[in-house]
Amino acid sequence: MRAAIVGCGNIAAVHAASLEGRQEIVGFADIIPERAQRFADRCGGRAFASLEELMEAEKPEVLHICTPHYLHVPMAEYGLAHGAHVFAEKPPAMNEKQWESLERAAGCSEKRLGFCFQNRYNPSVLAVKRLLASGACGRLLGARGIVTWNRQAPYYTESGWRGSLEKEGGGALINQSIHTLDLLTEFLGRPVRVEADAANHHLKGVIEVEDMLEAFIGYEGGQNAVFYATTAYCDDRPPLIELSCEKATVRIEDLEVTCFWRDGRVEKPALESKKALGKSYWGSGHQDCIADFYRCCETGERFLQDLDGVRNTMTLMFGAYRSAREGREIAL
Repeated sequence: MRAAIVGCGNIAAVHAASLEGRQEIVGFADIIPERAQRFADRCGGRAFASLEELMEAEKPEVLHICTPHYLHVPMAEYGLAHGAHVFAEKPPAMNEKQWESLERAAGCSEKRLGFCFQNRYNPSVLAVKRLLASGACGRLLGARGIVTWNRQAPYYTESGWRGSLEKEGGGALINQSIHTLDLLTEFLGRPVRVEADAANHHLKGVIEVEDMLEAFIGYEGGQNAVFYATTAYCDDRPPLIELSCEKATVRIEDLEVTCFWRDGRVEKPALESKKALGKSYWGSGHQDCIADFYRCCETGERFLQDLDGVRNTMTLMFGAYRSAREGREIAL
């Protein structure tokens, strides 16, 4: 299928590498033309200064959106309206209003709309899903998700969009830890309530968004999860998801799984070895996630990371931000 990428930053390189040798890349677009040209020189295709020029000239079958957050929804709507399947980076939307607009656009198009929650494809995550499904761990009782990363002022001030509520939509939650929140919903199911707090501890006067958000989440099955994310730590450590079950505690740290059995055994299951295409904490699932989207576009099967497939995660994220703003528990 003929693919195109809009937004030529770091994550675009991962998308391009995932497509290499599998799909034809016909064009790249970026408001800094030199960046688009560098990608075209390296990967093939033509360079454009705007999405509109790219879509008009090349009419790609699939559009990859790798732009700043505030452009995801309008560009997805544009791509769908101009006859392309759309595969967009996270977040799918910054707020409920954008989400509703995206739903309307998808409802008016016969093309596919999918989102890059690549950590669902990590070997560690897939192995834990199989383990839970086997019943060996017994009933799932609750979970915790922890992200402790480091983002200093230049990360925001040199980007032109990060740190702004209008353009980024939030900070530590919507940007750095949305994948961890997403995996909690994968394991625990539909969230029904959330109570959250947010703060900016280390970049006061520099950014408008939070550098910390913590939440207490209740799920439909009766389990609770605790969630903590910060970008004020001194280092980037592997995100941690821990699932407490009747017979074991199962811990995921990036691409590793550790099972702490109640009888005292500690096991590390052997997992398929996969190399991350980008930063290690981005996971190793980009290639499989993108390949799955193309497979579904070609076969007509449902891509499980469509609007309905990420609805629980987005409902939870919107609810956590609302709870932090209003200082109360939010029913979802």
